[in-house]
Amino acid sequence: MTKPSPFIAIVGAGPAGLAAAEVLSAAGARVAVYDRMPTAARKFLMAGRGGLNLTHSEPLPRFLTRYGAAAERLAPALTAFPPQALRDWALGLGEETFVGSSGRVFPMSFKASPLLRAWLARLAAQGVSLHPRHAFRGWTPAGALAFDTPDGAREIAADAVLLALGGASWPRLGADGDWVEVLRGVGVPVNALAPSNMGVTIGWSEVFRSRFAGTPLKRIALRFGKSVVRGEAVVTATGLEGGVVYALSADLRRALSHRAVTLHLDLRPDVDLKALAARLAAAPAKASYSTVLAKNGGLAPVAANLVREVTGPARPEAEALAGLIKSLPLEATGHAGLERAISTAGGIAWRGVAPDFALTGLPPHLPPVFAAGEMLDWEAPTGGYLLQACFATGRAAAEGMKARLSL
Repeated sequence: MTKPSPFIAIVGAGPAGLAAAEVLSAAGARVAVYDRMPTAARKFLMAGRGGLNLTHSEPLPRFLTRYGAAAERLAPALTAFPPQALRDWALGLGEETFVGSSGRVFPMSFKASPLLRAWLARLAAQGVSLHPRHAFRGWTPAGALAFDTPDGAREIAADAVLLALGGASWPRLGADGDWVEVLRGVGVPVNALAPSNMGVTIGWSEVFRSRFAGTPLKRIALRFGKSVVRGEAVVTATGLEGGVVYALSADLRRALSHRAVTLHLDLRPDVDLKALAARLAAAPAKASYSTVLAKNGGLAPVAANLVREVTGPARPEAEALAGLIKSLPLEATGHAGLERAISTAGGIAWRGVAPDFALTGLPPHLPPVFAAGEMLDWEAPTGGYLLQACFATGRAAAEGMKARLSL
């Protein structure tokens, strides 16, 4: 008799889990994907609401540096499935991509839903079954997966398991980090989950908050310590968020756990300090503060009012005002929590993960268990790096499973 194909259970229907399902089913395995939500890839769809940033076009050596301390462990997976491979994969599903002015890569449709529909159709054609409303609760004494479902408890025995349960950011979309204690209970080392790519808290005046919450700050630079990032930000009711803040989130999170910190905002990074001071000095003596900031300083209303938020109504001399525009001090007193963060830091410690993404040191009654995606302890800025690593680690874990199961 022909030996049946191995049965692989994947827990988590986000990009990492679905990427693994695609590789494993194409290799002949029987694959089932279980997810606690009613539909697949909720956070993936949310990420695409403002334009799905799939990956980034920068050269791979530079790309890898975006993962900080985890770059060495992620490098094999990202090298095996680099940004161009992700673009080719999307094209194979009928979604051509393009490179934006920032180097970020988007589908031509700019949406996540067409890509996800085509992907789920491919998985179904390859025999992958999707089981929604299955909340992972660990393993039974016999080593079967334990789930809570609307119809009661369910047990699933599998030849191998991939966990792709995500982190804990935006928990209403499905990933709430409740797997942490389950894994710690079977000996997996897990570092505490923390927000990444999150906004910071700044005590705006009521006048500034009411007028400008939700307004973007464009073509700026943000400095914290020795790090300077150019890009954009958005004023929120509670502070500041956006790309320049997210790029500094790891350093900010560490610093803000101890004290308030001062950020310095360059509102005109394209203009030299001396040239800006000369422009401001040329303003007519009778010109109002607002006029000087707008016409001579070249500031949009939100930026001009941000300067006045710091200085008050008194207009500084031209040289001092230029210095403020180029390095406006803002005191951040805290940061957003996991419920508002884009991604998660912390997760399964790398010392508990083999090079093929199998979890090590598990009890003998469990089948081989692998992990991928945001469950692992890595973080990266926005710009396509988050999704790229989820796809790449999902596929790398699948390759590890194929090797162990001789697929």
